[in-house]
Amino acid sequence: MKAIRLYGPRDLRLEEVPCPASPERGEVLVRVRSVGICGSDLHTFRHARIGDTVCTTPFIMGHEFSGVVQVVGEGPTGGDGLLVHPGDRVAVDPAQPCGVCELCKKGHSNLCPHLRFLGHYPHDGSLCEWIRVPARNCFRVPDLIDDEEAALLEPLGVALHSVSLPRVKPGDSAAVIGAGPIGLCVLQVLKGVGIDPVFVMEKLPWRSKLAGRLGASVVSGSDAQGVQEVLDRTAGRGVDVAFEAAWSDNSVQHCAEIVRPGGKLMVIGISDDDKLYLKHSTARRKGITILMVRRMKHTYPDAIDLVLRRIVDLKTLITHRFRLEQTPDAFALNAAYDDGIAKAIIQV
Repeated sequence: MKAIRLYGPRDLRLEEVPCPASPERGEVLVRVRSVGICGSDLHTFRHARIGDTVCTTPFIMGHEFSGVVQVVGEGPTGGDGLLVHPGDRVAVDPAQPCGVCELCKKGHSNLCPHLRFLGHYPHDGSLCEWIRVPARNCFRVPDLIDDEEAALLEPLGVALHSVSLPRVKPGDSAAVIGAGPIGLCVLQVLKGVGIDPVFVMEKLPWRSKLAGRLGASVVSGSDAQGVQEVLDRTAGRGVDVAFEAAWSDNSVQHCAEIVRPGGKLMVIGISDDDKLYLKHSTARRKGITILMVRRMKHTYPDAIDLVLRRIVDLKTLITHRFRLEQTPDAFALNAAYDDGIAKAIIQV
């Protein structure tokens, strides 16, 4: 089968690789249809590492994906508790926790120390024609959700998890720094639960415009000027919760400056140098609660529901589409933040 493998920084290659073996008990073979390019993929593409994980051998990237079940092993129970059948259209959760450790048993499967995550080194992902996955990771999608939207249920799940952590409530105010796909999903989830206003700071003008179309109170600046604008528009109070979804050098610090005393700061973005930049005094004097987001957990059914009820519009995020053999070009364009790109989809 055809697959895209990463060999080193900015070195993606289209290759022929063996097809997966037949699915065993509880597994299914999926024909991949759509794959989204994630911000974490871009980190790995640029540096052949992410955080302290270094890619030392070639591997297949891709973790936001959907497809069609082709072959099932014995007892293929899906994520919804029902049997998965050949021909089912599915979104696939890339996270495979062990299910038996202390954290898994306490409901924190996203923190499982034994977790396998498809498309995160060294585990091969979905930028290929076929992939074998546990049936329990498959979530059937209705016809009202197309293959591209189904692939984006994964980043929407990250947004859902991010919004659940600070326990926001209707009437709270929020700000999102970064209007990439995750930031735009966070914006829509916040609006869907009654958060108003939701300020968005973004340096790329086309992404700011997209945030405005999705209901954001767009801030004209993305630096100190933007911070001051948020403070001015909240009469100096600041917002109840700020979401960092950009990871520029100062984005965490800017979140701390616009959140109110006693407020919460959510860190979603991943830095290139694996460091967090924040003035201790800013957070300390305000008594800010800082929460770090680690992927997601148990979000696919809720994500499907939000898309079906049109509370979240995933289709609007997609600006570019590429064939599998064009994946190196897609990553290069995305990493350059060129041509008005927001979300790129690889059609397999």
